Amino acid sequence: MFECINFDERLADFLTEYMQQHQSDYRNYDAMEADMPGIYMRFLNTPAAWLEGLTPGSYFTQFEDPKDLVDWMIAYDEKGVPVPDLLLEQIENVGKPCEKRLIALLKDPEKSVALKMTAIGVLRTMESTQPKMLYIEMQMHRESEDELADNALESLADMGRSALQPMLEALPKACEAGQVAMLDVLCNYPGNEKVFQLAQRMFRAHPEKRALFASYLGKLGDDRALHDLIQAANDPELSYIDYLEIRNSIERLGGTAPERDFEGDPSYEALHGTD
Repeated sequence: MFECINFDERLADFLTEYMQQHQSDYRNYDAMEADMPGIYMRFLNTPAAWLEGLTPGSYFTQFEDPKDLVDWMIAYDEKGVPVPDLLLEQIENVGKPCEKRLIALLKDPEKSVALKMTAIGVLRTMESTQPKMLYIEMQMHRESEDELADNALESLADMGRSALQPMLEALPKACEAGQVAMLDVLCNYPGNEKVFQLAQRMFRAHPEKRALFASYLGKLGDDRALHDLIQAANDPELSYIDYLEIRNSIERLGGTAPERDFEGDPSYEALHGTD
């Protein structure tokens, strides 16, 4: 139903032909590279026989049906052809009417992770808050390493306070990986006791990640964390890099970090050099 033209290949062909015709116009490769934005604009505005005389920049703008646009995006992915940025831009331009179809795509277990990553990016560019609960659901049973859930979390962070309350409600029911992920966003909104308790508990339970959780405690601004932070800063097994993060959080909370000697620590030696 949808013709999936490989715009990346067409652009590469255009660039090759253009460079062959204009290479004498450039002093060196850097000058040519600096002109790339202008060359790309020429590509967008040059009528193309492979588009029956339309310009690449105008091709997708003639389509405005949200179902067709998102289904076209799906067809590209299913055929293994790169989804054109120009198609994504048109989906973003049509905007809100495309949200429902994009969210349905995200819920479809048959669709590829790559396509869902693209859909999340488009929704984020559109500043859509409609998938908020879906993105929170993605955190509930996620793995520690989950690029799709991480992408959704980035969108939750961009939604600001509108995502705060539902995330707080979901926090106690999430798996540990989900709690840690949501904590990355929630630590930017100090004052919630449950969030502070979670950050403190994670700091105590995961010494291998205490620099990360120390940074969260610093952002939360609760000086009750100082005892744990100072105790950790005194740990003889503490690395220099972790010490720096812990020290920053101690000072952020109004405390004084213990002075330490890290001679012999590889990171310290790399940063400070040796005599």
